[in-house]
Amino acid sequence: MSVVTEVSHDGQKLTISIKGRFDFGRHQEFRESYERLNTIPASIVVDLKEVNYLDSSALGMLLLLRDYAGGEDSDIRIVNSNSDVKKILAISNFDKLFDIYPKEDTVKNGSGEKDKPQAGHLQDKLHPGKA
Repeated sequence: MSVVTEVSHDGQKLTISIKGRFDFGRHQEFRESYERLNTIPASIVVDLKEVNYLDSSALGMLLLLRDYAGGEDSDIRIVNSNSDVKKILAISNFDKLFDIYPKEDTVKNGSGEKDKPQAGHLQDKLHPGKA
């Protein structure tokens, strides 16, 4: 199974862990991971630790999850992205739509250490002179 879910004892937190390729082939499995629950959890963590590939359909699936969970009012955190996945999320401006953390323990301890754009942000390199 490429998508593994874990619900907290109180039902308030859902963790969705994806393994391998996060692409259209995971669509049904990813959707079922949250739609099969009786209630929408207060927070959702998407763990990408074992993702080695992410494409535009995966970005769409994350947007569908966000809509399902309440849109702007949703509490969805993306954790454990490798550098390639972080670049895709940054280029797509997903850091403005989701809370993106370097590690899951950052979320657990509440330190709030989100991934921050570095000097010479990739988007600046792709589009020099545009602010």
